[in-house]
Amino acid sequence: MFKSVLVVCTGNICRSPVGERALAALCPHLTVNSAGIGALVGKGVDKDAAAVARAHNVNVEGHAARQISSEILAMHDLVLVMGPEHRQYIRENFPHASGKTMMFDKWERDEGIEDPYLQSVEFHELVFAEIDKSARSWAKRLG
Repeated sequence: MFKSVLVVCTGNICRSPVGERALAALCPHLTVNSAGIGALVGKGVDKDAAAVARAHNVNVEGHAARQISSEILAMHDLVLVMGPEHRQYIRENFPHASGKTMMFDKWERDEGIEDPYLQSVEFHELVFAEIDKSARSWAKRLG
């Protein structure tokens, strides 16, 4: 049984914090956090990602980007990555965590969710829809 989930993307300012908060809202019994493989450490959520999340009642206030580390990985039972490149990064840099690493969209396409950073608000909306759908699929499985 999983008690804690880490959601991972690149900068930890768009996909992973939105995925973190969406999943946390659906699974209040879990501890859900996020990190990035190339985090913009200390930065809040991208303004467009935050506006889209807010429009869908997902609160991303107070988020501060952080870099993935062995310590952060050790604190989580399950690691959900936004793209295959994130899974590869974990496999190469933290092989001990590769067995607990899966795609965030595992139960949907299992191909990854594209990065909306510096893209249009419309693209952020599409990405949010994928994150939301994937978070709901995980919530069903995580109880």
